[in-house]
Amino acid sequence: MIGTTLEIIIIIVLVILTGYLSMAELAVVSVRKAKMQKYLEEGNKNAQIVFDLLEDPNEFLSTVQIGISLIGVLTGAFGGVTLAKPLAKMISFIPYSEPISVAIVVIVTTYLTLVVGEIVPKVIALNEPEKVSLKVAKSMLILSKISKPVSFVLAKSSSFLLWLMRVENRQNNTVTEEEITLMIKEGREDGTIEQEEEDIIKRVFKLDDNKVESIMTPRNEIIWIDLEDDKEVNKVKIIESKRSIFPIASGELDDFIGVVQAKDILSALFGKEEFDIHKIVKEPLVVSEHLETLELLRELKENKEYVHMVLVVDEFGSVEGLITLNDLLEGLVGDIPGIDEEDEPQAMQREDGTWLIDGRYPIDRFKELFDFKDKLPDEDEDNYTTLAGFILSLSGTIPNENDKYECGRFIFEIIDIDGHQIDKVLVTDLGPEETEE
Repeated sequence: MIGTTLEIIIIIVLVILTGYLSMAELAVVSVRKAKMQKYLEEGNKNAQIVFDLLEDPNEFLSTVQIGISLIGVLTGAFGGVTLAKPLAKMISFIPYSEPISVAIVVIVTTYLTLVVGEIVPKVIALNEPEKVSLKVAKSMLILSKISKPVSFVLAKSSSFLLWLMRVENRQNNTVTEEEITLMIKEGREDGTIEQEEEDIIKRVFKLDDNKVESIMTPRNEIIWIDLEDDKEVNKVKIIESKRSIFPIASGELDDFIGVVQAKDILSALFGKEEFDIHKIVKEPLVVSEHLETLELLRELKENKEYVHMVLVVDEFGSVEGLITLNDLLEGLVGDIPGIDEEDEPQAMQREDGTWLIDGRYPIDRFKELFDFKDKLPDEDEDNYTTLAGFILSLSGTIPNENDKYECGRFIFEIIDIDGHQIDKVLVTDLGPEETEE
């Protein structure tokens, strides 16, 4: 009886050891290196052991499998041979007691191995892979040193078989934008990340994809000071615009001299010296219309001598638009109420469900507004950035008022044309189901 009890204890210990190894295996391979790096920087020595184990995952997995296989053999030997006989004697009054006792021992052992040795440990490892890895790191290091000769042979054999099958044995630790976006989404669902934080991070990724023309104020909306105009005209222009910085040119905007700030104009007017606008002109940063928005941020950080206004020019040197820090800020955090709000392109939903949208409305915000995930027609080829640009790409010509265009789930009706510019568009959304039909 004592011997049977001891054998049962040994089997339970073996099953627990199997669970420990399974938990250690899954925890280490599931470690997120960014989190483990944080523990390493905090001085946790076990973190370095985990990194060492991950350097050669083939050898680490071989080490763990040696332990699991050896324990599995011992568990089967103790269960099938030593426990089956005493159990057969206990149920000897039943026909076929010996095979039945073997079956009972196998079922119970398998159940314990699956639950205690596999499922529960792996769930624990998946829930907290970094913390579990740090706890099992030293024991895995000791086990790897003990079984190094055998694990070396197994690792080399595995590598040879992978080579024969033309399977490249490599780790792909590159984190893509899509993976980060999914992790952020999971964090928001769990409550660890706020909705605003998710929106900002998504916009940061978009900055690297969009050109500066997507956030610039177009040329026909730039308020600039013409030195050839009368002083009273420029005075009224400055007061009514409510802006704090203005491009300054003589005759044509393309012949710009620089930019002036309203506060400098005010200081010069109240100063003792005679007012000379040329003394307060500052040099702006001039960039190409094809520059990426994220690269523009780098340019502003590296070129601190320039005033915080950017003039965007085309390949011929003509001014296409301008960008202020407010434009960049709104590119990161979205619309900020009170900052040039009257100049911002608007989208307003009407009572019948249709939308009245400005032609200058950014195409990215248009897609977000309708939760449209796919690419619009010729979006990459024509590189348009506004709703008006999309309609021009769709029509191939300057449309007239009341013209209608149907594209997938949307119907676009031109409501107002300002010169040759599409000013207002009425958008009817038929919905995703209509698109499928």
